[in-house]
Amino acid sequence: MYSLVAQVARLLSLKTPETPSSPAATLMERADSRAGLDAHHAQELRAAASAWLSVVR
Repeated sequence: MYSLVAQVARLLSLKTPETPSSPAATLMERADSRAGLDAHHAQELRAAASAWLSVVR
């Protein structure tokens, strides 16, 4: 029984959330998730991502 619980715990601990490669990617993901709820906020997030990319380049 203990080995079963240990295996399940190991499987759950292996799942690590994917982290975006840049802050711009994070902003774009948030914009996509907000697009249906608040279009203005989504556009602001996209503008912030574009500004970040222009500064980095």
